[in-house]
Amino acid sequence: MATSRPDLPPQVARFDLRALDRDFLDNPYPVYHLLRQHDPVRHMPDGSWFLTRYDDLHAVYRDSRRFSSDKKVEFGAKYGEGTPLHRHHTTSLVFNDPPLHTRVRRLLSPAFTPRALKLLEHRFQALVARMLDRAEKNGGMDVIADFASALPVEIVGDMLAVPHEDRHLLRDWSLAILGALEPVLTPERAEQGHRAVAEFETYLEKHIVDWETRMDAREAEDAYGDVLAGLIRGENGEKLTSAELVQNCIFLLNAGHETTTNLIGNGIAALLEWPDEKRRLANDPGLIKPAIEEFLRFESSNQLGNRRVVERVEIGGVTFEPGALVTLCIGAANRDPAQFADPDRLDVGRTPNRHLAFGAGIHACAGMSLARLEGQIAVQQLLARFPDFRATGTAVRGGRARFRGYLSFPIQFS
Repeated sequence: MATSRPDLPPQVARFDLRALDRDFLDNPYPVYHLLRQHDPVRHMPDGSWFLTRYDDLHAVYRDSRRFSSDKKVEFGAKYGEGTPLHRHHTTSLVFNDPPLHTRVRRLLSPAFTPRALKLLEHRFQALVARMLDRAEKNGGMDVIADFASALPVEIVGDMLAVPHEDRHLLRDWSLAILGALEPVLTPERAEQGHRAVAEFETYLEKHIVDWETRMDAREAEDAYGDVLAGLIRGENGEKLTSAELVQNCIFLLNAGHETTTNLIGNGIAALLEWPDEKRRLANDPGLIKPAIEEFLRFESSNQLGNRRVVERVEIGGVTFEPGALVTLCIGAANRDPAQFADPDRLDVGRTPNRHLAFGAGIHACAGMSLARLEGQIAVQQLLARFPDFRATGTAVRGGRARFRGYLSFPIQFS
């Protein structure tokens, strides 16, 4: 149980991830600043810990021996042992420790090498151009539905060799599965998440069998569907089990879709909020790489991470005992003034920019290079073709604490 401290500001004293209001979900950063200043290693009402300082998060990320990513026990209590969500999250890459994590990551990594991505860059450029061609005919677009979400769905669809006529299913499945990772799991979110996993499992089991029957290893080498082929074939005689294969295909969708959607959507929104930086980037396309890093820092897609303590350890002057659950507030760490000058200002040329949007250590995001490339191509083409784009209508936030982004965000081309 958290200890009451009369010296804390009211927003800090009552902070509880299970009771967040709309103002916080719209803009959590003022509260994060207060937490970092007054209670940076906060003992939460549910007995867990909440960290907000950059150095503390970095230390936890780098210490995979004493801070575990394995969620079997925690998710058993949250979702129920053996349920679809529990089955998925305890088999896929992100919520596991070595040796399973090491083996799965090794089999996934060929899809994300610089060489592999360089071969695909032209395809991404053409895909973004077609999306903007369609939007131009309408005089504008919904940044999320027509662009930021549509792009990674197509790319992950290619990775998994999903037929184009089935790809409309992918976004809804992803949103439902990731929605169940929010700090508060409502019965509705749980039901939607379980159903999405079960439906995706059924789809993939048939899809993988179909793909195996027609897969020619030589031809597959030339296709982006080779990601699926590579997972099926394995490496040096080592292969994923059938269950691991299915669950890590689901993971590829979730990781590849949500991060990129929010990176592009949040980045475009930030440019509209900071018009001088928008003009600066439009006038100097060479800034696109640092701009993408700044979007990742300024409005991190994934705001929260979690670890479980497995050995007694001290972080930020506080001793954690084995079994303690720790939440890492990435959104707060990425605006820590001890690490970033003027952290609440968007600076598309900010360097250095050692943000934690992709984590760090052995669990750093496996697909970060893919997300960066998608973001660079999408934002650069949008600014090159429509430098005077402007917001129109009402942008709708996703209303989630862990994954920060928009559900809808209409813009017009001037």
